[in-house]
Formats: sequence, C-alpha cells, structure tokens
Amino acid sequence: MKTMDGNTAATHVTCAMSDVVAICSTPPGFEFGDRVAESAAGGPANIFGQPLTVRHLECESGAVAAVCELLATGLLSSIVTDSRGLLLIIPDLYQTAGKLLPAVFHVAARSAAGSARSIFGDHQDVMAVRQTGLALLASASVQEVMDLGLVGHLAAIESSIPFLHFFDGFRTSREIQKIEIIDYADMRRLVDREAAENFRLRGAKPSQTGLRGAAQSPDSYFQGHEAANPYFRKVPTIVNECMKKVGRLTGRNYRLFDYVGHPKAEKMIVAMASSCETIEEVINHMVANGQRVGLVKVRLYRPFSPGHLFAVVPASARRLAVLDRTRENGSLGGPLYQDVCTSFMEFGKVPKIVGGRYGLGPREFNPPMVKAVFDNLDASVPVNHFTVGLDDHLPRTSLAIDQRFDPAPGETMCCKFWGLDPNETAAAHNGAIKIVADHTALYVQGCFTYDSHQSRALAVCSLRFGKTPIRASYQAAAADYIACHDPACVDTDDVLAGINIGGTFVLNSSWSLKDMDVKLPARMRRTIARKNLKFCKVDAAGIASGLGLGGQINFIMQAAFFKLANIIPVIDAVSLLKTEIKNMLGRQGGKMVRLNCAAVDQALENLREIRYPPAWACAADVSMSANDAP
Repeated sequence: MKTMDGNTAATHVTCAMSDVVAICSTPPGFEFGDRVAESAAGGPANIFGQPLTVRHLECESGAVAAVCELLATGLLSSIVTDSRGLLLIIPDLYQTAGKLLPAVFHVAARSAAGSARSIFGDHQDVMAVRQTGLALLASASVQEVMDLGLVGHLAAIESSIPFLHFFDGFRTSREIQKIEIIDYADMRRLVDREAAENFRLRGAKPSQTGLRGAAQSPDSYFQGHEAANPYFRKVPTIVNECMKKVGRLTGRNYRLFDYVGHPKAEKMIVAMASSCETIEEVINHMVANGQRVGLVKVRLYRPFSPGHLFAVVPASARRLAVLDRTRENGSLGGPLYQDVCTSFMEFGKVPKIVGGRYGLGPREFNPPMVKAVFDNLDASVPVNHFTVGLDDHLPRTSLAIDQRFDPAPGETMCCKFWGLDPNETAAAHNGAIKIVADHTALYVQGCFTYDSHQSRALAVCSLRFGKTPIRASYQAAAADYIACHDPACVDTDDVLAGINIGGTFVLNSSWSLKDMDVKLPARMRRTIARKNLKFCKVDAAGIASGLGLGGQINFIMQAAFFKLANIIPVIDAVSLLKTEIKNMLGRQGGKMVRLNCAAVDQALENLREIRYPPAWACAADVSMSANDAP
C-alpha cells in the first residue's frame, strides 16, 4: 500500500509498460509529464528489461508524431497529456488508429475553452476525440487509474488498437489515496508475450520492405477503413479478458460495465469516471434504507458494447438517468445519453431514459445532487436534458437540491485547510496525509480546490480519514477540523462554513484576543461561540520569519494539526514529521533540516488555545443596527 495521486498512479504503469514516453511542455500546474520524467530518471527498467526513454518535444503535435514513428519501428510508446495537448493532436489520432498503432494515451481530462477558458476537469476534451477510432477507457478513482491503466496497455498490445485511458483532471489526477501498487514483476506475467513479439516483428526495418501511410485513391480509401472493422469488433472481448487477468492478480474485478446497487433496482444512473464514486456512496446509503436503486459504471466507452451493458442492467429497471460531464451545443443530448438510448432502441426493451449534465469545469458533484437525480426519476414526468449543480435561470432545467442530505459514514473524520498559496497549502496537506496513511491502518483521502488566479490563489484542501474505503470524490461539506493558513482568508471567505459543533479551528495569526475582537468578522465570532469550537492560534508566519524560513509555514501547520487532531500520538507524529523533513530537505543541506525541525518544536511551544468571551455568540456586524443584532 502506498499513498499517491492519480498522476503518480498513471506514471507507475506508463513507465513499466512503455519503451518510450513522449511529453511536451505542460501548462502551469500540470505535473503529469514532470512525474514521468522524474520516474524515468531514477526508476527501474521497464518490464521488458529496457531503460525507459523519455522524449521532451516542443509541441503536442511533435509528441504524437514521434510516438507514431516509434510505434512504426516496433517500440511501445505512450503519451501523457491533458485537454490542451489532446485537442491539438486530433488529426494525428485518426492516423494512429487507422494505422493500427497500439499507442496508449493517459489523459487527465479537462475542460475545453468555450465562452471562457477553464483549467479544471470535465469530459469535453475526451468527448471531442471519440470519433477518431481510439478505444476510450475511464477510471473513477486513484486505484482504478493504476488497474485500468494497466488494462489499457495490455489490451493495446493484444488488439493493435490505440487506447486513450482518461480520468478526471484535478479531481482524480491530484486526489491523494492509499492504494495497492502493482509490481513490475506482476505486470510482466500478464503481458501477452506472443502479441508483443509480433508487434515488434512488424516494425519497420532496413531488412524488410513495406508500405505505410501512403495516399489512397477513391477506389481503395473506403475499403481501407472498412478493413479495420474486425480489429475494433474484437476490442470489447480483449479488454474484458485483460480485466479478468488484472482481477485474478489483484482481487479487484472489473467489467466493461460494472453494476452496483439493489439486485432488483427500479431506478438507475449510468455514468463514468469520478462521479461514480460519489454515486456509489449515495446508493449504498439508499439501498441500506430499503430503496431499489442502482448504478452502471461505464469503463470501456469506445467501442461501446450494448451486449455487455445489458448483461449488467437489472431486468427490473424501468427508469434510467444518464449523466454526461460535457456539453455539445446543438446536439440532441450528451454523448453517453445518445449511446445508451441507441443501445436500448436497437437491442433491448426501452425503459424511460432521461439525460443530464453535471460538473462542468470546477463544479462539484456531491451526494445531494445525486439524490436530486433520483428524485427527478420519481416524478410523474421526469425532467429530460436537465442540469444538476447549477441554477440555470434561462431554460429552467436545473434540479432542486436538498443540501442537508449526507450519506457519509459517521466514523469518517473530515479536515479542511484554507490558504492563499496553493503550493504551500498543498505541501502541508500532502505531508500530513502521507504520514497518517503510512503509519496507521486508516484509509485516507486528500483532494484540492483551487481558483485559477496565478497570484495569491485561494486553495482549499480537504482531508478525510476513516476505517472504511473513502469514495467521497467531492469537497467535504462538514468538517471536524479547520485550519486557516492565511489570516487574509477570514475577510474574503466563509472559512468556518460547515464546521461541526465542538470542532477545532486553528488560525495562523499574530493577533491577540483584543485584536480578534476587531479583525475577526462578526459571523466568525458568532460561529466560534455558538458551536463551542476549540479555537487555537499559532503565529506560523512569525516563527518562520524568525528562523529565516521566509513564508515556509507548511511544517509548522502540520505540527499544529498533529497536536490537535489526535490521529497519531503527538510524540510519534513529531518524530515522523522530522523524518519527513530530512527526506524532503536533505538535499538542501543540514541547515535547512535543522531550521525546519526547530520550527516544528516552536510550533508546539507557541500553539495557544484562545479563551474567547461568551459575548462572541451575539457579535454584531458593523453594518447592523442595534435592532438587527442577533
């Protein structure tokens, strides 16, 4: 078991299964290509016993051109990218599929630019390439990124069809989970050695002649396209067999379409990627309360296999909601919705099917929204082509949401970290969750929310710890522990929104109690007093500045977290934190290690609990009159 994010999980498989990986300059904040380069520099040889070669290209089209040429010579090649790279190489994808070159594209799916640009995740980029001939494989969690990423490589070798393995950008690519690693030696045993050898023998060599990629006349072009049909028809069967191989190895079984829920479900959702984790959490809660609901998780989206879909849909299903995380202007419905409708129309008895959109860009998709989708299916005339998670005032197709619905297991501990520096806040978040994951039996999850500003960007990190697997692929609405790493957040954001009664609030600040009467907004003082919070402060910025660390407060805030959260005994936690400091900063010299270890000690010495007055419960906003005060 190791703790990692989705990008790292995909990197692990890519480096094992490829001879060459092509990457290009990546957008700010996108680390996929960097992870591959780092892993190749210090990692082992691939499963074929060869050192991995990483090629840095100047542009995306150069990367895919290099991959195509390398594949033509018999070298297994891959690309890691996101929407920026994917949309720029669409013409080359047609040729990759047409020439039956078994490339594997690992894609952190993100938004395509519409009325404005967004760096966050949805499926607009992936849906823009579904017609190119690539097989599309979707992962819903960090563990699935590793498992299904391997399936993609195995199936590409056996089928000679290029695969695009995608997972949701930011939500899965940067979500941290404790997952089970698949060892290189185990991957080696799963590869079809005969298919791999046949692929290499087909490679272009000076000793053998062949014609590739020539221009075709009208009398042969059509035939060339149709001649590829047998290859694509075999893909679902090949992928299914590869999933069985991985399942026998790991004990985690996958199918082209996976069903979870009541065996005689009447209402169902069909969806793919990270939303499936949230929907499954809701379904487990609803089935436990006697409701007949279910979910079909789409794993292999292209080629779409209706037979495998009908094999998992209960015969009792009478109403289906198909969810698309994309928008196609002018279409009759989302891509997945149209595929499901066509499948039932051509091959099965047609139930009532409605479609909807969710989660474009940074929009959350949380349990209350899932509940709203099921409530819509209960209506005498369900809304079709709806949106959920957005109040669209013009077409009025948005579903009403009850935000009070919460199916999360009660034993899960939720923590939130607020800051105005994504890198600094994320560093504190990552260090804390890895220490807990690596030294306890708890399941862990860490996920991020950023805004898109380049300077002083707001970052909110959610941590969850629990005794059972965590499927909550959304920001925590409620929290037991909240830390504010930058006091400027208290004026601009509702930092304490959702904190539980008796929870803990930690503020990085040099303010005295008298200062807080003035500088803390009245709404915060009311929340602190009315919810009886344990309110603590530590002057992390002052400690860091005094030691000459500038604004590096992440280890200071981690020390405060471990002392107050009580997940690991504080003595053990401090020892582990100092070991982490040595591992992370050892290359910068002993001085940096000593200063940060000293910062941890000073954080524990200077962490103070604030004894706030009962009058805070009635604190009035400056703009309130005496009659308006609560």
